[in-house]
Amino acid sequence: MAQEQVLIFDTTLRDGEQAPGFSLRPAEKLLLARQLDALGVDIIEAGFPIASPADAEAVRRIAAEIRRPAIACLARCHRADLEKAAWSIQPAEKGRIHTFIATSDLHLQAKLRISREQCLEAAVDAVRFARHHTFDVEFSAEDATRSDFDFLCRVVEAVIKAGASTINLPDTVGYSTPDELRDFFARVRERVPNTDKVVFSAHCHDDLGLAVANTLAAIQGGARQVECTVNGIGERAGNTALEELVMAFRVRADRMPYHVGIDAKQIYPSSELLTRLTGQPVQVNKAIVGRNAFSHEAGIHQDGILKDRRTYEIMRAEDVGAPWNPLILGKHSGRHAVQRRCSELGFELEGAELVEVYRALMAIADDRKILTDNDIVAVVSGVRTKQPTGQEPIDPFDTPAAAGHHALHESGYGHGV
Repeated sequence: MAQEQVLIFDTTLRDGEQAPGFSLRPAEKLLLARQLDALGVDIIEAGFPIASPADAEAVRRIAAEIRRPAIACLARCHRADLEKAAWSIQPAEKGRIHTFIATSDLHLQAKLRISREQCLEAAVDAVRFARHHTFDVEFSAEDATRSDFDFLCRVVEAVIKAGASTINLPDTVGYSTPDELRDFFARVRERVPNTDKVVFSAHCHDDLGLAVANTLAAIQGGARQVECTVNGIGERAGNTALEELVMAFRVRADRMPYHVGIDAKQIYPSSELLTRLTGQPVQVNKAIVGRNAFSHEAGIHQDGILKDRRTYEIMRAEDVGAPWNPLILGKHSGRHAVQRRCSELGFELEGAELVEVYRALMAIADDRKILTDNDIVAVVSGVRTKQPTGQEPIDPFDTPAAAGHHALHESGYGHGV
């Protein structure tokens, strides 16, 4: 099956950087932009120039240096915003102005305090002005998924006529479900004339934990640009996580035959750089880039991984540029994993000696949660320096009564689902 191209629009430096605790200085933004270029994103949304002089300068510096991807910046449908955006992207090889206005009645009445007709006029005027400064104009209908459908279609039709080349229909507050978002994109594309002449884009937030699922559904509905961030950072609960989206395409190409131009081996380095620049850690169980994403403590998993990684890993850490440290020793670990780690540390253990070391380590793990290499070295050294008693230690799992428990503990059953 032929693969269709899906464009990756990275908004880490704009929507992601707006999240509390994630702000970056211009030099840091430029450093991260270089990494996003190495990662292979198609569009870098470098900032919101009207927000501050520093943000405008950061966008302009990125536009002057980064040449391969398009460099975009955000602007409300206000003349001052658009003028500052045009100045900021002026040095770019491929510059994009991304202008937006809310289209839902809730936002129009409660926030903007304007009528639908005023909204429509502002959107068209903004796109026309932006087109005087660049051929690449993206229009976003903020809160699109909660907008009146007929009015939204009027706005989309009008901005396409005015010259917008990308139409973004954001799920601004993460309210949608995958089935309705797929249908939503399909209905807009069917209803509005000339949609075959533009690229539709999905920008989903994670308030219900559905951002990636909703983005995949939007692609099924016809979106061919996806807006995402490294580590899924962004306003409130964040945005669609770039790394999850990309690896979903790679791992499940049988169900999602789409091509993205991302160098997957740069995913983990990008995550690490963002973490270092912001000082904000990634949750340990975060898909793809979390510390535990390719680690296993349960005995049944460890035993499977030692025999064939495919038993419990659907992708390899190396595929995303991450280190592979699969065996985490703790109270759920089996003896195979302990023996393997001891061997890696230079201790070859067999029989009674292995039993005694394993038993001592499990006693520590009951209090410590995770065993360190120092714990292993200390225990092995202690066992080996003890005076011989002439009696071998008893394996607590050798008795018939404990045989069943041994099978469960060795495999990690009860912790392996």
